[in-house]
Amino acid sequence: MTNSNLRSIVAMLIAVGFFALMDAVLKTLSARYPVLQIAALRGLTALPLVLAYIAWRGAWHTVLRIRWPLHLLRGLLGIVMLSLFTLGVRTLPLSAAYTLFFIAPLLITALSVPVLKERVPAAHWWAIGAGFIGVLIALRPSGADLQAGLATAGGLAVLGAALCYAVAAVTGRLASRTDSSEALILTMMLAMSLGAGALALPQWVPIARADLPLLIALAVTGFCGQLAITEAFRHGQASIVAPFEYSALAWGLGLDWLIWHTLPSPHTWLGAAIVIGSGLYLIRREKRITEAHANAEHP
Repeated sequence: MTNSNLRSIVAMLIAVGFFALMDAVLKTLSARYPVLQIAALRGLTALPLVLAYIAWRGAWHTVLRIRWPLHLLRGLLGIVMLSLFTLGVRTLPLSAAYTLFFIAPLLITALSVPVLKERVPAAHWWAIGAGFIGVLIALRPSGADLQAGLATAGGLAVLGAALCYAVAAVTGRLASRTDSSEALILTMMLAMSLGAGALALPQWVPIARADLPLLIALAVTGFCGQLAITEAFRHGQASIVAPFEYSALAWGLGLDWLIWHTLPSPHTWLGAAIVIGSGLYLIRREKRITEAHANAEHP
């Protein structure tokens, strides 16, 4: 393994840790504030850090020359995604929410066909189908077990969040062909701040002074997570780095146990194993295809 890949793996593990801590803060705040207000607070608290980062990078000249329709769509999807995810973790353990959210990479692969005009091999479709079966097992939507499973408003909200995330990711790929990463981050935070803020204003709840440390943590964990994941994919091979995103499940389990003293049920474990296995299969297959094309072009 090259040093750049090792460095990127460490960066990915750090990023996942920061995002898991951010989600724990979201779950805590969701008990006291409306979900749209939390989305707005996510943007408002992070925006000063994003502006300082752009100034430090000297990248102001890149943030206005963008394809606005794509950024507006991505911003709207970001608001809906974070609101639905917060609604989900309000009632679900983090580990259960992550199990359902892991369907997002499979959805991105499926959406890449009609949107990005990418070719998806038949084996990938089998993996996507297996991933959906894993989600159904985790949801457990049958008979008397309905309430014991994740097929609740919270579980369906997380699935909706995963779909929004997948569409936003594909939209981001389109935008990144011409627009800078700084522009992508800034427009998302502006959408959260202004768009979610305007929607949340009618039901805005005054911020309790005791929650100010949580808001600082929300800003710092989200911003550091974004920097770390950008670093991870900047230097390492995506096929090697991406599997370590699934370490979020370990973070979720640890935080669930330490803070809320809960663990997922056996069917959630089984569903998580199938979804993660499907995702890892897709990543390994993509790596082999990429290597085969590279060898064919450079015999």
